[in-house]
Order: sequence, then structure tokens, then C-alpha cells
Amino acid sequence: MQIKGKIALVLGAVKGIGKGIGLGLAKKGAELVLTRHDWEDSFEKMERDFNASRAENMIITADLRNIKDIESLAMNIEKKYGRLDILINNIERGGWPTVHGEYIKDQWDLEIETTLKAKQWVFTAVLPLLKKSQEAVVINISSIAAIVGRSGPAALVFNDGYAAANRGISSLTETWARMGAPNIRVNEIMLGIFETRHAQNTRGWREVLTDSEKQSLINHTLVNRTGTIDDVVKACLFIIQDAPYMTGSILRLDGGFILAGEKVPPMPKGIV
Repeated sequence: MQIKGKIALVLGAVKGIGKGIGLGLAKKGAELVLTRHDWEDSFEKMERDFNASRAENMIITADLRNIKDIESLAMNIEKKYGRLDILINNIERGGWPTVHGEYIKDQWDLEIETTLKAKQWVFTAVLPLLKKSQEAVVINISSIAAIVGRSGPAALVFNDGYAAANRGISSLTETWARMGAPNIRVNEIMLGIFETRHAQNTRGWREVLTDSEKQSLINHTLVNRTGTIDDVVKACLFIIQDAPYMTGSILRLDGGFILAGEKVPPMPKGIV
């Protein structure tokens, strides 16, 4: 897919990964619909940065846990553009055990509503608009918490509710790929430890984790570093532009965190 002139909806674009993906699409000539809710102190900078990109953009403040806000979002897109070509389903909460401790009921509910349910209701609301595109792409952003859960070094940063919500995302990815075929491709990028998710630019990393705990997460990653926003942007652009045969797939972007849990022993000499 050529991105220039395409209509892209990027959720959670006020800062971090969502903002980075939005700016990456802007550089490629997309026309943007961007959502924001929390981090009000970053709203003004968000507006400045996207306006500086010179891409046409519409910023909508919406609580994506609220069905009425989601329906209004879809109506705004339909009214202005009549279709949708790209959906970046990037919304999550991501509570840390080292920050929040054990989840209480309200935290569990908020996690499921934000990380899982909001993605479902946004996709449902914009599916008719995606169907009006000749070729459309949906990318669900998830976490390797779906695989590792609260275990090993990841137990510092992945709570049970977060892990459960992310495991559900993969089921949605596969279902939506079947629903959207052949003209709507749906894929998932499963993130490891990233600078704005569980690493350097987060309160938990800066204020709670000890140096040895931080190092344990890096040591558990084969490439020996945390991920960057640019890593995610490049993966998104690859799926959109260069992978027309890819749908229903999960691209694990974790620097080898999952694999680093197991050592490769020396090859046995054998007996022959």
C-alpha cells in the first residue's frame, strides 16, 4: 500500500508510541485522525508537533472506554473523509506490579476496558469505513506480557490483568483478519520492553526499579537494549507498505526477550 493520501486513525497519539507512529505516517503523506484522552499537559505539544509535520490532521479528545465517544469518532471520520484506510489500534493501560502492587477489582476492570475492550469497540465502529477502502490495514499494538505473564524479570513490569488483556488481543487479531478478508489486512505488533512502555521514559523505571532490576530486564533481551519508538514506527510502515500478503499475523518486536529465557547448550558429541 502507498501511504500518501491514505486516511489513518491513530489511537493514543498524544505522546510515546502512538505519537511516533502518527508522525511516521505524516512523513509518508497520510491524512491523520488522532485521538487523545490522558496526559493533558502534553496536548499543546502534540498539536504543535503534528501541525509542524504539515500533514492534514484532525485531533479528537475521546474516552475510548465510552461507546458514545467511539461512535462520535467514527461519525467524524465518515463525515470528513467517507472512509478509513489505516487503523493503528494503540491503546492500553499497563499497570506495573512494582508500582501498583496487586490489582484490585477497579484496576482489573480498567485494564480490560482500556487494553482490550476499547480496541474491540473501535474496530467495530470503523469497520464499515474500512470496507469502503480499496485496501485497508489494521495494526493492533499488544505486549509480550501475553506470553510471559508475570514471570521472571517481566514480573517487575507486567501485571496479571495486563497479561490477560494482551492475550485476548491476539484472538481479536485473528478473528478480524477473517472478517476483513480479502481487502482489509489485520496484523498485530507484540512489543517487548520499550522506552515509553515499561522502560526509560516511564515513572516506574525512573522512580521505582533499582539499577539491578533494570539491568535484569536488559540482560534478558538478546539485543541487549530496550526498544525505541523508531523501532515500532519502522515495523508499522513495513506491515502497511511492504507486506501485502501478511494478515492475521503477530510480529513479535521484543529484541529477543522471549528467547533469552533459554540458553543454547553446546552440541553433544554423539555416539556415531
